[in-house]
Amino acid sequence: MNNAAPSQVHNTAIIALFEVKKMLFNTRGLIAIAAFSLIWLLILLYPIKDASDYLLDPSIRQLLINLFGEGSLDQLFSWKVAEMAIFWVIALFIFPLFSISVAADQFASDKSRGGFRFLALRTSRDSLYFGRFLGSLLIQVLLLLITVAATILLSVSRDTSLLLPALTSGLFASINIIIVLMPYTALMGILSLYANSSKQATIYAILLWALLFIVSSFFSDSPNIIAALQWVLPGAQLSQMINTHGVGSFVYAPMPLLQTLVLLTLGRLYMKRSAI
Repeated sequence: MNNAAPSQVHNTAIIALFEVKKMLFNTRGLIAIAAFSLIWLLILLYPIKDASDYLLDPSIRQLLINLFGEGSLDQLFSWKVAEMAIFWVIALFIFPLFSISVAADQFASDKSRGGFRFLALRTSRDSLYFGRFLGSLLIQVLLLLITVAATILLSVSRDTSLLLPALTSGLFASINIIIVLMPYTALMGILSLYANSSKQATIYAILLWALLFIVSSFFSDSPNIIAALQWVLPGAQLSQMINTHGVGSFVYAPMPLLQTLVLLTLGRLYMKRSAI
């Protein structure tokens, strides 16, 4: 009885690491990583590099202030490394979209092939559920760290004195984006339990976000309802996070952390009670 909890944690870790290895040592996984790296290389060489040059121009800064209002982008302008500032804005919206794709197949393929029952006979459903969640999240963390490292190298190539500020900004940005990705990964886990394929889970996710967006638009004149919906919809705080920097960006962390806790609890209950 005393060994049950350590054994369950051990099985969860094994499943999570297996998911990462499956991505790294599988042909389809390597192709996906190569495609992701190529896309981010283009983003680094064009939007991030070019936009950071503009961000350093005082006249462009003044133009943005005139467009968006005084104080609307003051924290974004306070970033010491312009490349990391642009990376922050792009990554806040690109990585959640990528998360929907990466985490869509946590269980759907096993369900359609009948492999879920085989796995459930050899480990607990809790270990399988949380292991797949952690595995999907670790894959995203790995890809995130690759892009952060590439952005740091880009900034250092412009000015070597930016190494320490770039590392600090990269650390804060990485932790925040990981927190942002957690509820997306947890929600896709639930949808993949219900769906019969990763594509179907992705479609369910698109429909869900579209529905919540329509509902929020309908109640746009009701601040209390909008505030409540922000705690329901993962990513509702992203536009507000753009104008943050450093430790101040963690002010929005409680929302995705609470969403993750709720979604993981709901997903665990669904997995325990469903006949899959």
